[in-house]
Amino acid sequence: MMCAATAGRRGRRVVLLDHAARLAEKIRISGGGRCNFTNLHCRPEHFISRNPHFCRSALARFAPRDFVALVEGHGIPWHEKKLGQLFCDESSTRIVDMLRSECDEAGVEWLMPASVTSVAEDGGRFVVATDCGRVDSASLVIATGGLSIPKLGASPLGYRIAEQFGLAVVPPRPGLVPLVFDPSEVERWGDLAGVSLDAAVTCGMGRFRESLLFTHRGLSGPSILQISSYWSADLAVHVDLLPDRDAASLLGAHRRSRELPANVLAQWLPRRLAQHWCAAHGACGPMTETSDRTLRALAEGLRDWQVRPSGTAGYQKAEVTLGGVDTDALSSKTMEARAVRGLYFIGEVVDVTGHLGGFNFQWAWSSGVAAGEAA
Repeated sequence: MMCAATAGRRGRRVVLLDHAARLAEKIRISGGGRCNFTNLHCRPEHFISRNPHFCRSALARFAPRDFVALVEGHGIPWHEKKLGQLFCDESSTRIVDMLRSECDEAGVEWLMPASVTSVAEDGGRFVVATDCGRVDSASLVIATGGLSIPKLGASPLGYRIAEQFGLAVVPPRPGLVPLVFDPSEVERWGDLAGVSLDAAVTCGMGRFRESLLFTHRGLSGPSILQISSYWSADLAVHVDLLPDRDAASLLGAHRRSRELPANVLAQWLPRRLAQHWCAAHGACGPMTETSDRTLRALAEGLRDWQVRPSGTAGYQKAEVTLGGVDTDALSSKTMEARAVRGLYFIGEVVDVTGHLGGFNFQWAWSSGVAAGEAA
């Protein structure tokens, strides 16, 4: 819709095809129904791609302040929740209505629901066959998203079109997704489902300090969703359960007391976690009866709990899709395929994935405008 409205305002005749029966469901459900529509701190380092510089041009030319100006121009009240994350005060449908209005004012035609059956190039024009008839055009913009949340109609169509025209696709995988344990670890930690705490989580090149949540299947919460985009099966996730604190010193200060280690740790950890952690390490007696070796293991584990997930919760629970159309095949200024004149790819279908917190929406708006100004 951002792309269509931008192109329409340039005087281009635009038709928007969508196979969904209801418009912009991902926007509607986002942010708990309030739509985290951008992030004030949006910078290229908040995005993952094989080419980390690809997103720079589009983000610089249509920045968060530009989308905020659009939101305010439509009289939509908003607020900053935390860490630069901007949300609607009211329903996320206000953003959907805004984008629909922008398209209507730009003269965009709508063809939805319309399922695409084939795409072809014929004499320098694109021919799109749908179950509602044929559309041909000088330019074709692919904004089909990724594979996350299949119940909302996620489709691999965009990847198939890219491959059809000879463009490489970085293998997609779930991103911003909960991590799951194997059955033995589920049995060990499953009783902690619902426990949440502040944690520093590291994996590969990613490091995040946010809330962590134990689930019935593994781990979730903002810090885990963030780190999932950096995790692969050969890597461990390193978790500091007491960031900014030295567990060894905290325990050492109570070394001569008759307190239980779990009660000591419960001053800084959720009580259920403190009790479970100590039981798992065999520290069930008073501090005075607990060996130095056991206390060291308790402290070292809290500082660097090494988690080896068995996998992720999959596309059903993923907020985004990592990978996508290889950016080497696209112009960073216009989103046009270098080898196919008039063919554009924008948004999540491209190998550009943002962190949690409004960055992926901003990439959608920015890349959409970039293509809309060129297509």
